Amino acid sequence: MALMLEPVRVMAKILVVDDEPDALEVLGFNLKNAGYEVTTADDGDAALKKARQQLPDLILLDLMLPEVDGLEVCKLLRRDPATSAIPIIMVTAKAGEIDRVVGLELGADDYVTKPFSPRELILRIRNLLKRRSETEEEKPQTMQFGDLLIDIPRHLVSVAGQRVDLTATEFKLLIVLAQRRGRVQSREALLRDVWEYDNLIDTRTVDTHMRRLREKLGAGAQYLDTVRGVGYRFMEA
Repeated sequence: MALMLEPVRVMAKILVVDDEPDALEVLGFNLKNAGYEVTTADDGDAALKKARQQLPDLILLDLMLPEVDGLEVCKLLRRDPATSAIPIIMVTAKAGEIDRVVGLELGADDYVTKPFSPRELILRIRNLLKRRSETEEEKPQTMQFGDLLIDIPRHLVSVAGQRVDLTATEFKLLIVLAQRRGRVQSREALLRDVWEYDNLIDTRTVDTHMRRLREKLGAGAQYLDTVRGVGYRFMEA
């Protein structure tokens, strides 16, 4: 039966991930009826691609998925700065306490077991989106280090008031280092978290991008430190 909840004012985008066609249909129908924009994915690989391309406002994620399971999808999304803040509700038939604990430890915001009430699920979604909105209003969306300014929502970097044009990869590399400032990031970790490559890829890819990033930042490159034989870190002056 369709839900008769009052539609939300702003149409939030929700990515529903489940390998059961019936579940996708039921969830999609009820979410759309409640006023949400819905996209779907039926395996882990598709879920990761759509999450990174579309940046939904919330993800409903089944645990038992083909290709890449739900726990791994959650872990990979939390590692990626572009998707790390997207709320995730795990929806699964696995009701054991250990499953719930593992899911929450990997970064899920909530956990719902099947069968569930569509009305209850939508109320949880609304509460989670409301909390996220309140948090974003309070959370600084820029990082300032001396003359170096990083404006994340606007995808803008400037040094001494002069805009620096970075590629998407260079920007992501800078964000990852700045958000983990003070901590050394190995080349392998950067390949995984920025490029999503495995360790078999030539790590000189990182060195090449770091060199270009430093050249573009000019005086702002003083914050980028090389740790010989290990990797790189962002150091505040």
